[in-house]
Amino acid sequence: MLSRLALRSAAARQLAPTSLVVRGSASSGVRDEVNFPRPVRGEPGKVRLGFVPEEWFQFFHSKTGVTGPYTFGVGLITYLCSKEIFVMEHEYYTGLSLFLMVYIAMKKLAPNVAAWLDKEVETVEKEWNQGREDTLSTLEKAIADEKKAQWRAEGQEMLIQAKKENVLLQLEAAYRERAMQVYNEVKKRLDYQLEKSNVERRLAQKHMVDWIVTNVTKAITPDQEKQALDRCIADLSALAVKN
Repeated sequence: MLSRLALRSAAARQLAPTSLVVRGSASSGVRDEVNFPRPVRGEPGKVRLGFVPEEWFQFFHSKTGVTGPYTFGVGLITYLCSKEIFVMEHEYYTGLSLFLMVYIAMKKLAPNVAAWLDKEVETVEKEWNQGREDTLSTLEKAIADEKKAQWRAEGQEMLIQAKKENVLLQLEAAYRERAMQVYNEVKKRLDYQLEKSNVERRLAQKHMVDWIVTNVTKAITPDQEKQALDRCIADLSALAVKN
């Protein structure tokens, strides 16, 4: 157990300088999972004889072989008992009987108790993780809602732009309609002026022709009229003979 604590403290000292280097990552709001991993529930190390750490046996194994730790334990107990360093009084036998009772209880009841305790630990850990997952799901839903709101805001901008274009089209249509009205009114006035000029010209021509005809008629004497009539008859007779 002491060796494991020493290893963990040494690992913590090795990770300490790196935490100062990557402290800036906290400003970005993202957890540094590499240098600051999330805590994991520790598992007990492997033991022998119910309480002796496996590391002690490995320490003896490289020097004395497989039977070294057991020989050392039996020799140490024999030495303590033979030198009466450990006195076996009446309480010793009481402790020995209690040890046997505890050992038997561990063999019979320990698996069920360990399974129950593991189940309780897993339940507590599941509740903690469930709270974390609920928080993550809530934040993810909030992010999705925010993105949807941004998308809707962009849609509102597009709608406003479309409305502006629609208003511009309506203004353009009104402008062209009024321009056509102006064109038609101007055309009507120009057509009126043209028709007026034509009527005035026709009236002037009619009066001019009537005046000329009247004056010519007045200028022809009865003798001239008779001569012209005789000449016309002669021309018709000549034409009739030729035919």
